[in-house]
Amino acid sequence: MTHRILLLPGDGIGPEIVAEAQKLLSVLPMAMSVESALLGGVAVDVTGQPLPDETLEKAKAADCVILGAVGGPKWDGLANAQRPEKGLLGLRAGMGLFANLRPAKLYKELEAASSLKPEVVSGLDILIVRELTGGLYFGQPRGIRPATDPVREGEREGFNTYVYCEHEIERIGRVAFEMASQRQGRLCSIDKANVLEVTQLWREVMTRLAPEYPNVTLSHMYVDNAAMQLVRAPKQFDVLVTGNLFGDILSDQAAMLTGSIGMLPSASLNASQHGLFEPCHGSAPDIAGRGMANPLATLLSVALACRYSLDEPTIADRIERAIQRVLASGLRTVDIAQAGQASVSTEAMGDAVVKAFLAAVIEK
Repeated sequence: MTHRILLLPGDGIGPEIVAEAQKLLSVLPMAMSVESALLGGVAVDVTGQPLPDETLEKAKAADCVILGAVGGPKWDGLANAQRPEKGLLGLRAGMGLFANLRPAKLYKELEAASSLKPEVVSGLDILIVRELTGGLYFGQPRGIRPATDPVREGEREGFNTYVYCEHEIERIGRVAFEMASQRQGRLCSIDKANVLEVTQLWREVMTRLAPEYPNVTLSHMYVDNAAMQLVRAPKQFDVLVTGNLFGDILSDQAAMLTGSIGMLPSASLNASQHGLFEPCHGSAPDIAGRGMANPLATLLSVALACRYSLDEPTIADRIERAIQRVLASGLRTVDIAQAGQASVSTEAMGDAVVKAFLAAVIEK
């Protein structure tokens, strides 16, 4: 079987980190066809749209998509429909990517880089399952309008709609229960059921699903408490499942537990297990073109693509072991380097991972 892979370098540091992903892909022992397309600000510059029709069609036809990052101050003044982020949201919706998996694993070699004490985060390995195509980000109606309250005449008000249907909650719940059943068997559902009716329904559906997974223990936690617990005692968690907005915030918070957001990969999957794989960090325009970006989250995203969309778990394991070997050797990009520790460039880190991967293949 020849795997069809689409690369979307995007904006900012995106082309630099995707170049390292392409370098890694070139040495993987599997048949593949690889092509590239435009997404985000660069797509606006060329086509006038953040998600060209051609890109969406290629993405739908691919087995997996590897994305760099989108956005930057250059495009901040554009109309809402043309903003680079709209291209990413449209891609997620167009591909039906409802399940976002964000593993947060702390490598032993990076314990000192975490913002928390080593005894709090040592051995951390959690998974956040985020619903990706519903909630506030997609709810209608939405917009900015004249204030509807006569007392506020002359003002404007912004409004968004927070909505989830039962089937949306159920399908992300099943993904989370399945993931927990393959790990430590603990699932914590994050909501705000004491305030929001949407999450009252969320909690009800999660509770209803639980008896179908007797090997998984389900618990519930309000999102504000979950945010606190992630920095107080993060190892109490195994798998967390939550909606789009809460998952966006909590997964970025979890990133700092691992030493740097540059270490966090993600997988966004549809019902067919085809997916979009990307680092959790943004486009970092302040360091774009300077060779400072950490490519490891992108390379770990390639590993997730092999595991979830390409059915190549052995290759995924080898990529992850290669990255751990590189970290054990002492190589660091600037975001994970400690005071007084030398750092290497984006390209040098990518080269080191490729070398370690090839060495592991040879040894086997």
